Amino acid sequence: MNKSMWHIGVILMKKLVHCCIGYRVDWRKLLFVGVILTISGIVFQTFILPYPLHILFLSPPVKFSSYESLNGTIPLRGALTEARAEQFQLVQAGPIVSVNSSINLIESVPVEQMRTATPLRRNSTSRRRKKIKPEGNPKVLPPPSPPPPPTRKTIPSHLQRYIWSLSPNEALAYAKKEIKHAPMVVDDPDLFTPLFQNVSVFKRSYELMEMILKVFIYRDGARPIFHQPHLRGIYASEGWFMRLMEANRQFVTRDPEKAHLFYLPYSARQLETALYVPDSHDMKPLSIFLRDYVNMIAAKYPFWNRTHGSDHFLVACHDWGPYTVTEHKELCKNTIKALCNADQSEGIFVGGKDVSLPETTIRTPRKPLRNVGGNRVSQRPILAFFAGNMHGRVRPKLLKYWSDKDEDMKVYGPLPIRVSRKMSYVQHMKSSKYCICPMGHEVNSPRIVEAIYYECVPVIIADNFVLPFSEVLDWSAFSVVVAEKDIPKLKEILLAIPMRRYLKMQINVKMVQKHFLWNPRPIRYDLFHMILHSIWFSRLNHIQIPSS
Repeated sequence: MNKSMWHIGVILMKKLVHCCIGYRVDWRKLLFVGVILTISGIVFQTFILPYPLHILFLSPPVKFSSYESLNGTIPLRGALTEARAEQFQLVQAGPIVSVNSSINLIESVPVEQMRTATPLRRNSTSRRRKKIKPEGNPKVLPPPSPPPPPTRKTIPSHLQRYIWSLSPNEALAYAKKEIKHAPMVVDDPDLFTPLFQNVSVFKRSYELMEMILKVFIYRDGARPIFHQPHLRGIYASEGWFMRLMEANRQFVTRDPEKAHLFYLPYSARQLETALYVPDSHDMKPLSIFLRDYVNMIAAKYPFWNRTHGSDHFLVACHDWGPYTVTEHKELCKNTIKALCNADQSEGIFVGGKDVSLPETTIRTPRKPLRNVGGNRVSQRPILAFFAGNMHGRVRPKLLKYWSDKDEDMKVYGPLPIRVSRKMSYVQHMKSSKYCICPMGHEVNSPRIVEAIYYECVPVIIADNFVLPFSEVLDWSAFSVVVAEKDIPKLKEILLAIPMRRYLKMQINVKMVQKHFLWNPRPIRYDLFHMILHSIWFSRLNHIQIPSS
């Protein structure tokens, strides 16, 4: 029997006895009634009320601020008694039962964790409480996971302010000095060291590009030659770069005074389609059109004349890309040209200033990464493979020496139907150790990137060809370059490569693949960013640092 309850019952009984004596009532009956009331009160409190009655009537209220928490678990609002506080502590030891449902259980979450996981919103909708609908099966929801760690290093605010205070040329000079003193990179999770000439220099240059570079895109120029990217076929690289560059928010600026580079957004493929007269063999109208466009830009804006076009760049993958700039002297000599036809022997592509653009074949623009990947080494029984049209000076020579001459060397013109029925072109590349990539009409070939996509070591046969990203990538780590004069010794050259060396190259092909992929939404170190970095790196190499 609860002593406090018995004490209250005795007090009530004494008061009743005094009242009854005053009114001359039979005290025996009153005593019996008092005992019954006392027993009823004890039963009522024990089985119905959650806490003692004397605390409810006799204890002073305890106030909790809405900003203070009980045991650091949940904030309390309003005035509560100690009994209510004790009850709340007991409930917090287990899961909280939803007010609107007897089924849903939600684990208690510490206040600080709730604040970091779900920040408060100060709008009117945050005050509305959603009703929790009962479900068939009880569910216990885990506490929200902590936010993921940041993927990039946060730039110190003082460094940001310092960079923003610099003029474009000062910022480029600052970046060039920083790259000269690049910290040593030993093991970077995003970069595979054997692929690079100097991974420390590349990483520092790339970080500074992300931090500093701003590109202004001229809005002048009518479609389809300007601002209309061509995304399909072997010349798709220029279109994909245009599309992603014009949609970019990180690097593009609308203020030309803040720009470090100026983009001429034309398509050599669209220029050929719109202006070239079939079978005329006359490319001069294309070059005249681009000359007039640059003259219009120079007359309308002051930016070209400030540097004579040296801080401007274009991206052209068509074979005729170099020949569309010949009518304008400054455009040809000063502008940074990103070209698939990166032939040093013709005097248009300037090594060290211009950029070799990878030629990529995109068959399905909605799925540019389709069929990427290849077979393991044990499932590559073919030593070397090539199939393609017979044009240029190299391919007929390759066919002359190796077509139907050796079982290990699968060399064809256009892939015969009898062969393609058994194994497709892509399956041949995925089943070969080496994929032969000879030049066609021009030095560039889309087979180089195709071989990388299918994890086949590319064998490049194109004299005077500047390989893409050769300023940062070490192509000897994942490819074989064969001189045109050594085509008769091709099999001998390939068999002389030790198996251990080949296995390393094949692994490196897989690792370099990420740098040649077009992603609909660009990611770090992918093909879009690698092309932009090459243009940025070229601009840095030709900026003059003041002696002071």
